[in-house]
Amino acid sequence: MIAVAMPLYADIYVYADRDGVLHFTNVPTSSQSSSYKVYIKETPKKPLESYNEDLFDHVISEASQTHGISFSLLKALIKTESDFNPRAVSSAGARGLMQLMPENIKTLKIKNPFDPRENIMGGTRYLKQLINRFNGKLPLALAAYNAGPGVVEKYQQIPPFQETENFVKQVMEYYSLFSKS
Repeated sequence: MIAVAMPLYADIYVYADRDGVLHFTNVPTSSQSSSYKVYIKETPKKPLESYNEDLFDHVISEASQTHGISFSLLKALIKTESDFNPRAVSSAGARGLMQLMPENIKTLKIKNPFDPRENIMGGTRYLKQLINRFNGKLPLALAAYNAGPGVVEKYQQIPPFQETENFVKQVMEYYSLFSKS
């Protein structure tokens, strides 16, 4: 026998008795069922969207060949940044699969950051610039992708920010994983 967990939903009903006492329940009693009114109507939440990790492989491959950046590295960066959601927008305003910031979108002359091809090609071009800027030192280039190149130059290492340290570590872990597949 296979058991499948199903989400549970419960509306809340209220009934005021003749003394004005409110009675709440998720199952109205049969004797007073016509007196109960819906108090809270629970609406099911949408399931979390998941995105196909292979959907953009053809574009990632094109960007990899065009800019000389490892396919596995690009895929790892996209996985970390947006989890393959082409409509992703961060609280800081980064957009699309590679989570490009508005100033980079402008500098890279990207017209639509939510277009997967445009985002991946532009983001890869930007990553290539960072790799060159940091003399091929990938951890520093990744830190600059996350925190900004000026911050990395200021510290001359991965900046001591938990978010950036975690970002570099996560990209490198996915890079290793995608390199094996």
